[in-house]
Amino acid sequence: MSGTTWQLSGEYMESCDCDYLCPCVYTNPQEGATNDNCHAVMVFRVDKGHSGGVDLSGLCFALVIRSGKVMADGNWVFAGVVDERADDAQRAALAAIVSGQAGGPPGMIRTNLVGDFRGVEFKPIDFRLSGLKRGVTIPDVLSFEIEGVGSRNKSGEPYYLDNVGHPASRRLALARASELHIPGFGLGLDMVGKGNNGHFSPFAWAA
Repeated sequence: MSGTTWQLSGEYMESCDCDYLCPCVYTNPQEGATNDNCHAVMVFRVDKGHSGGVDLSGLCFALVIRSGKVMADGNWVFAGVVDERADDAQRAALAAIVSGQAGGPPGMIRTNLVGDFRGVEFKPIDFRLSGLKRGVTIPDVLSFEIEGVGSRNKSGEPYYLDNVGHPASRRLALARASELHIPGFGLGLDMVGKGNNGHFSPFAWAA
């Protein structure tokens, strides 16, 4: 792609503390979240990627968000995590992408919606994928377990939302969370057994 400085593709998953189905997605996100704040975590596994001449394949990163009642109103708390397995060049490249400094979807978020940026940390990221189940653990920062909502039309496939205005993908699998924890960045959220919202999909970003 001419003019592209970085490009990433792979797998993404997320959970938030809204009830299933999160109203932020299907209202673009103009309606109120389930609670007074929306806490959301988005985790990405880069299967193929580069920034300039730096190979980013095989690494993971995460975005951590807390918005007000209406996400579109902005003033978000925003932070990121980069895979500690990255070497110095990879850390610099991914930190620039995750923080929004390098443009792309995180840059759009940082420029238009963030009021409190809490930095980027380097942590081990355990990204798990098995059938309709997804899970992640980042010590002292976040963890969640989600499972796709299975469709009766095709065994092993989830229901999907299509043509959505979401930064990760226009087509999202629907999922529910068995647990969501966000102790990092001063957010202090713990949810177990609530069946709260989740999504997953392939992703492809570039800038």
